[in-house]
Amino acid sequence: MKLIIAIIQPSRLEAVKEALTKVEVFRLTVMDCQGFGRQKGQTGVYRGHEFSVNLLRKVQLQIAVNEEFVKPTVDAILEGGHTGEIGDGKIFVLPMDDCVRIRTGERGSEAI
Repeated sequence: MKLIIAIIQPSRLEAVKEALTKVEVFRLTVMDCQGFGRQKGQTGVYRGHEFSVNLLRKVQLQIAVNEEFVKPTVDAILEGGHTGEIGDGKIFVLPMDDCVRIRTGERGSEAI
């Protein structure tokens, strides 16, 4: 079992969800988040005064999958999230020790 965490552009969320549906990944958690990397924020002008925004809006996806779904899930996120620009995001694949379905008490890969 793996936990896949992806940080993507908010504008690419629908494309990523469509790509995940094609590879039969239907369960995910989506959270709004903020951060910066190579982009180092943005500069804007408000009422004639220049200001910088250090944190940019992103979307974080958390997807728990069994081993056989890791590559198709990562490939789908790459397909849907890629624009070729700085700030497309990152994908992290982490080991997951256990999963418990609260409703039934199932554990492990059956609970995913």
